[in-house]
Amino acid sequence: MRVTLENICKRYQHPGNSLWQDVLKDISLEIHSGDALAISGPSGSGKSTLLNIIGTLDRPTSGRIGFDGTLTDSLNDNELSEFRNRHIGFVFQQHYLLPQLSLLENMLLPVIPVKDKILRKSAPERATLLLKEVGLADKMHHLPGQLSGGECQRGAVVRALINEPGLILADEPTGSLDSASAEQIGELLSGINKKNKVTLILVTHSEKIASKMAQVYRLIEGRLLKI
Repeated sequence: MRVTLENICKRYQHPGNSLWQDVLKDISLEIHSGDALAISGPSGSGKSTLLNIIGTLDRPTSGRIGFDGTLTDSLNDNELSEFRNRHIGFVFQQHYLLPQLSLLENMLLPVIPVKDKILRKSAPERATLLLKEVGLADKMHHLPGQLSGGECQRGAVVRALINEPGLILADEPTGSLDSASAEQIGELLSGINKKNKVTLILVTHSEKIASKMAQVYRLIEGRLLKI
């Protein structure tokens, strides 16, 4: 999936006063289909805000975002929600697996609202194959509480892939993991990008994880700079 950012700005008003803060300043970027890039920067620099805007979870104050030529400002909230679920996969710092559902059931949750009957019908088989690929085939009927943090995060990666998205957005996906599990998740995401040709945008504090991406950017004082 090709992603185009045109002059993206984001401003927030401070609670209790009339002061405004410019978090993102005139960011323009073209990300080609199959690219893998990392975004780093100090805490509070706006990395997650930028990722949420790219993922259509938030709207910019000004500027435009396009996906394969489709501009998000032409879509209403319901259309955005459908587009997001079908074409974008998210991996967060916390896995957000529902504790009362098995790993396999968690993997299939994003499929529920999908209108494509063929995609829905093939989802259980696809989930089983993906769980096998990440070494979790023998854990698919376990509850999240019976899994390690690294195993839950690998499950979260599978969940992000279940609808065969063109874009994966990962926001500090290794931030809550030990070094060995973090390395494994970094390798997994990098491998998915190369094997499936899915576009990958990764926010991370880890230079080691960032170095696995083909392009590395740093967000400083609201501006995105290529390293």
